[in-house]
Amino acid sequence: MESFLIQATMFLCAAVLAVPLAVRFGMGSVLGYLIAGIVIGPIFGFIGGSETTDLQHFAEFGVVMMLFLIGLELEPRALWDMRHKLLGLGGLQITLTTLAIAGGMLFLGYQWSVSLAVGLIFALSSTAIVLQTLAEKGLMQTSGGRATFSVLLTQDIAVIPMLAFLPLLALPATVTLAPDGSVARPSDAAHDSHHSLSLVEGLPAWGVTLVTLAAIVAVILAGIYLIRPLFKFIASAHLREIYTATALLIVIGIAMLMTLVGLSPALGTFLAGVVLANSEFRHELEADIEPFKGLLLGLFFITVGAQIDFNKLIADPFNILGLTFAVIAIKMLILFGLGLLFKLRRRNRWLFALGLAQAGEFGFVLLSFAVQQHVLPQPLSETLLLVVALSMLITPLLFILYDMLSKRMHEEKSETAADEIDETGQVIIAGIGRFGQIVNRLVRGSGYDTVVLDHNMETIQAMRKFGVKGFLGDPTRPELLHAAGISEARVLVVALDDPAACVKLVDYARRERPDLHIVARARDRVEVFKLFQAGADDIVREMFDSSLRAGRYVLENIGLTEYEASQAEQTFYHHDRHAVRELALLWDPARPSSQNPDYVKRVQELEEDLQTLLTTQLEKSNAAE
Repeated sequence: MESFLIQATMFLCAAVLAVPLAVRFGMGSVLGYLIAGIVIGPIFGFIGGSETTDLQHFAEFGVVMMLFLIGLELEPRALWDMRHKLLGLGGLQITLTTLAIAGGMLFLGYQWSVSLAVGLIFALSSTAIVLQTLAEKGLMQTSGGRATFSVLLTQDIAVIPMLAFLPLLALPATVTLAPDGSVARPSDAAHDSHHSLSLVEGLPAWGVTLVTLAAIVAVILAGIYLIRPLFKFIASAHLREIYTATALLIVIGIAMLMTLVGLSPALGTFLAGVVLANSEFRHELEADIEPFKGLLLGLFFITVGAQIDFNKLIADPFNILGLTFAVIAIKMLILFGLGLLFKLRRRNRWLFALGLAQAGEFGFVLLSFAVQQHVLPQPLSETLLLVVALSMLITPLLFILYDMLSKRMHEEKSETAADEIDETGQVIIAGIGRFGQIVNRLVRGSGYDTVVLDHNMETIQAMRKFGVKGFLGDPTRPELLHAAGISEARVLVVALDDPAACVKLVDYARRERPDLHIVARARDRVEVFKLFQAGADDIVREMFDSSLRAGRYVLENIGLTEYEASQAEQTFYHHDRHAVRELALLWDPARPSSQNPDYVKRVQELEEDLQTLLTTQLEKSNAAE
């Protein structure tokens, strides 16, 4: 018990310290867990040995939970709609990478089964690291980001058939490797000495098939017909912990059933997740399972890091680093070629190629599983663990390389050719999202012509279905603005999603047309200050008017009359407009506002003025009564 508590304390302390630091430095949580394991394992030697291996087997259940949650996110209809990208781009990436790496392993003298298993393992990339990095850098909505997401989704789905297929590649017996890379004759001691429960042991082949199919059908039917009555039954208890217990029962029960019929537990839980994706209890299940999944997966990655044999790296650095860079180079070349084939443009092609060039966290899972199933020799798996970990540690450097390449490239034209603009109007609206749509409807409904520009093809096409004409193109491009009639327009409405593009557009329009009235949308005060300095006339904060209206409703329901609340709303509105203009003159983009004493002092003074104005107005209203 004491030993368990010591180990648990070590694992949790390492995670609490290393993971937030890794996330802060842009490396992602998975790398944080790996680094934590490396620090308390190979570096300081606080943990290790058979206890860590036993703990890893327990932590692998986090992978089962992760695949159940992945299944919950994949509605069958959504998968069908994405079939072209999943089977085309994602399928080609997995197939070509598997064949290329397997070919390299064959060239090095390994058996075909070992080579194929290694190819499958390295065909996968790191979903956790890549998606988090894309989100942090704002690259998810680019063509490269969307293509990357499609491939990652395909890889996550492909893990299931990989887990089912790997046991078919099992070596005749386990596993030592001769110096020439061939499989040496093993001893029988490596075999498991115990017999596990099984529903198919001793059955003929046709019996095994029938029992296996029956188990899969049972999972599907239970998901369709039993889950809803079960949740309605436990809802009567009104106890949160019973919901959690039920969610765990579903996952553990399905995993056990799959084990009894000789299938991967992950296969069954993934299938159950897909069946339940359309269920009204989907979000409840996600909320209950997510904490356990995250903790167990984190524990799994820590144990992986703790068991990485860095003595191997020190003893043979050139071979292991060579394998690592060879894997990255092979994947990058294949991805770059697919980017060309699927017509990704330069920046997006490089993002696609560099972003997915590493191995992934599922590599650890498949390596562990492959050793358990006697598919890979233990010494080889230890080397491959190092290669997977090193390639993931290099991932932040690959994104830095992408940033450097991106900056060196000249500004590309819009990914889709811009429309030929054949209309002009008194009002130009740049950006036809929720904000721009309302402005456009109001102005056109009042009898004035507008010219709508937006760089999002899907948005423009959606608007056209409703009879609203818009032109595809980047509104910050001078030639498009002139084609839209910027020289004769009376008003320009700037409602783009990108704050930097809004400032750029306002700045250009003000220089071209000093007399043009510019109305711009902003999300917060900092954007207001930037747009004010760029030359916008009217700046509308996205949430300001709706927040004022909500505040007025609050005042009306705590004692003020409708007239008094309306007056307070108007007073606040006019005071805030005046205050923002004053503060814009004091705002310094080079330092945070909280560190600008003149700005802070004026904010405090203006806040006192506002309180005085509102109090005085209320007193006058009460006196008049």
